[in-house]
Amino acid sequence: MAGPEVKDQYKVSPFLVFYLVHSVQVGVGVMGFQRISTQYAGNDAWISVLAAGLSLNLIIFLIYKIMMKEKGDLISLHQNLFGKWIGGLLSLIAIAYFIAMGITVLRTYIEVVQVWMFPDLNKWIFGTVFLLLVYYCLSGGFRVVAGISFFGVVIPFYLVLTMIFPLFYGHFRDLLPIFNHSLMEMYEGVKGASLSYLGFTTLFIYLPFIKEPEKSHRWAQGGHLLTVFIYTIVMITTIAFFSPEQLQKTVWATLTTWKIAEMPFVQRFEYIGIASWALVILPNLCITIWAAGRGIRRLSRVSQQNATIPILVLILISSSLFARRESIDLLNQYTSKVGFYFVYIYVPFVFLFQYIKSKVGRSG
Repeated sequence: MAGPEVKDQYKVSPFLVFYLVHSVQVGVGVMGFQRISTQYAGNDAWISVLAAGLSLNLIIFLIYKIMMKEKGDLISLHQNLFGKWIGGLLSLIAIAYFIAMGITVLRTYIEVVQVWMFPDLNKWIFGTVFLLLVYYCLSGGFRVVAGISFFGVVIPFYLVLTMIFPLFYGHFRDLLPIFNHSLMEMYEGVKGASLSYLGFTTLFIYLPFIKEPEKSHRWAQGGHLLTVFIYTIVMITTIAFFSPEQLQKTVWATLTTWKIAEMPFVQRFEYIGIASWALVILPNLCITIWAAGRGIRRLSRVSQQNATIPILVLILISSSLFARRESIDLLNQYTSKVGFYFVYIYVPFVFLFQYIKSKVGRSG
């Protein structure tokens, strides 16, 4: 199967990959990933977060190696490596994974708004309005999605400065002793932090829309490193601010630290933070839903616009079915597990399979 031919007028500059990668990674995960990681790695959880992040730099490198050799997208890669039927099945699984990410992001954000701001918020109405905004962005094509990603990073970036407030109350001795946990506990901490880094595998889908994609590699690595830096700083600050017992009882640790932010012109800063976070969630949803719609477009003769509408309806209905905190937590856990195996097992497997197949083809 040949790769997609994308006209230059639909492509974006390589530097925008920095924002595409970073914006799809920083979503709802940063609001409460600390509790899950510290459950296993304790005060060494920041090492697990850092190790997980740095290991994914290698995965991004492998993705670029795969795609530079393929000269296409994930759909053509699957069919060229595994054939029409198996490749098509694998592509459908990848599309389902992107949709699951969209469901997870939307439902978790709705829960945050309900718990912290409006307990009686109708999730159907809120989800419908938000997804209509997503559809409006997607109707403009990938260039609009890239622009939304840019603004989704730049405008709410001031929220990083909110990590300064907990520093005045932190006990950084709680970070000691370092390496106080076994390798297995650290590994479980890495798995717990994986949801925070998911999303960059959409590179497989949108790389053909990048001008001179080989030049975008360093921007992809840079966007991911910014994510690693932010998550590591947030984790260190959280461990210093909360006691271990407090942290295990705190679902939204990042939001809780916002409550101590004191400014002369605002009393409840977490309200501003959650409202601003909509600008972070928007590109997150746009990229994953665009990737799913693009995958369906490549697998069938359905236009991407017609493929997007059923996806949005599916996400709205599915996200609204999760009513209780336990079910939403399970949704996050399963999405995290699938993403972990997709990133750490499937991507290296595809790299090795492509390498072996190319060697066999040359020798034959």
